[in-house]
Amino acid sequence: MKVLLINTSENTGGAAIACSRLMSALKNNGVNVKLLVKKKISNNPDIIGVEQNTIQRYLGLLKFVWERFIIFINNHFSKKNLFSVSIANTGFNLVLRKEVREADIIHLHWINQGFLSLSDIKKLTTLGKPIIWTLHDLWPITAICHHPGTCNKYTSLCQNCPQLQKPAPHDLSYRIWKKKNFLAQSYITFVSVSQWLCDKARQSNISKTSLNLVIPNTIDTQIFYQQDRNKIREKLSISKDNFVILFGAAKLNDPIKGFDLLCHAISLLPIDQIKKLHLLMFGGIKNDENFLNTIPCKYTYMGKLSDISMIASLYSAANVTVVSSHYETFGQTLIESMACGTTVVSFDQGGQTDIIDHLDNGYLAKYPSVEDLSKGILWAYEQKDNPSLQDKCIEKVKKNYTEDIIATHYNHLYQRLLSTKQKQ
Repeated sequence: MKVLLINTSENTGGAAIACSRLMSALKNNGVNVKLLVKKKISNNPDIIGVEQNTIQRYLGLLKFVWERFIIFINNHFSKKNLFSVSIANTGFNLVLRKEVREADIIHLHWINQGFLSLSDIKKLTTLGKPIIWTLHDLWPITAICHHPGTCNKYTSLCQNCPQLQKPAPHDLSYRIWKKKNFLAQSYITFVSVSQWLCDKARQSNISKTSLNLVIPNTIDTQIFYQQDRNKIREKLSISKDNFVILFGAAKLNDPIKGFDLLCHAISLLPIDQIKKLHLLMFGGIKNDENFLNTIPCKYTYMGKLSDISMIASLYSAANVTVVSSHYETFGQTLIESMACGTTVVSFDQGGQTDIIDHLDNGYLAKYPSVEDLSKGILWAYEQKDNPSLQDKCIEKVKKNYTEDIIATHYNHLYQRLLSTKQKQ
């Protein structure tokens, strides 16, 4: 059995990280697997890049720019939400590639930003091979948006899109929705990384008649494991007596990540508690010189990190990891933290509810209550010397998210789909 994973990037973004970890998990469990990406950056022979020369790289850039240009025009020349939506109007035709032809299973992940067009996806569905599409956001089951927020038009008909400057009955979302209709008849298996996301998929007119399953992301517990907290803090020049809160994201000032909610929650704590806090952060900050000035306690900003081992050590340095996102489709940060024995506090919104068992291995605050988020931080403070809490965090990861467990889930799905295909 040959499995081909397809994702735009090799290592940029949460979906790319999740996809690469899945490839490693499958390979370590005996599956013949390769990963096809837009641009290869590593020396891994099992990863293949579509852009293999200068001409192809320029072509890839042109495809990316062309998609954004069409969105820009249809959004009445506004940059607002320019990267919050995708229309997949251009991409690379993969059907003639050797890797695609040889694959028994085609497993799509995040394929936007000029990698695959809707036409390219439609061509893949004509090959007669089982196709799985793992949802890392909601774009595959909406018209154009990756995160619809409170909008639920994808359950019936996308039009009058709130993410466009001038919503209209036959706006860009409506036209792309009509083009996406082929997905409902394509026998694609949609795999969601959380029950919350799967519930959304089962409501969408695109995917509700398809097979919808939940298989979470995996984690390498050889990298994310409990380390000596005091030794790491000494290296970071953080007092062992401080209560350390960790907050990490690809972009710290991404509005979805809710950093402002965390700062508000901290400010609601008693003054004597705030004096004992130390906020440890990692991730990029885009176009906001005053961002760090809003933090109401001591802090250490580590910048944007690519060293996974370094990130793992930060989890061990913390007493609690807070994920104050308005929602997460999964919550990779949560399982990374818990694998390192560090409890977590988040909202009861999104994929977080699959991971956190309230008051057992973490705290689920009522969304969007910053008061309850603040209570969650206090709860973690009161539990900071509780070794059983650390054990429960590690146990949750080992029972649900290890490479062996997730690879087995996918292996069973692959075998099931191949068996069904052979009987047809």
